Amino acid sequence: GQIELYTHLPVMKQLVEQLQQWEFRVCGVFLVDSQFMVESFKFISGILAALSAMISLEIPQINIMTKMDLLSKKAKKEIEKFLDPDMYSMIEDSTNILKSKMFKKLTKSICGLIDDYGMVRFLPFDRSDEESINIVLQHIDFTIQYGEDLEFKEPKEYEEDKSALVDEYFQDHVDE
Repeated sequence: GQIELYTHLPVMKQLVEQLQQWEFRVCGVFLVDSQFMVESFKFISGILAALSAMISLEIPQINIMTKMDLLSKKAKKEIEKFLDPDMYSMIEDSTNILKSKMFKKLTKSICGLIDDYGMVRFLPFDRSDEESINIVLQHIDFTIQYGEDLEFKEPKEYEEDKSALVDEYFQDHVDE
């Protein structure tokens, strides 16, 4: 919620760099309120804010559309198109709102750039849905490569342990 922390001040960049020097694996998690993203021109502005954070921090980033549980069924259906957006159709949606030719051209250029590079996608997050929470956590784990450096443990040989137990059992009963 504090966009100034990475757009106007170097504090977040310095924090990220320090964490990386301490060998922490970091990724950005950019949250955007889904209620804000229902209209195409607001969605484009959300993408630009996400890109700003990504460029400023220079780290892998997961973009999350939050508060999906608060949307009406109609709004949820409307927002589906923003989860895997076709930016050229966004241009068409926005042209009804934009009166000036200059802004239409700018919007078209921005949408083309976003679509060409495909750097921003949003994950839906519904705090009441356990699967939604797990999907977000899996994306974060994958991004920071959580668990990649853990040592692989060889499974114990089950057959050897089983035969040893059987031998001990019979040996104990033979001695009686």
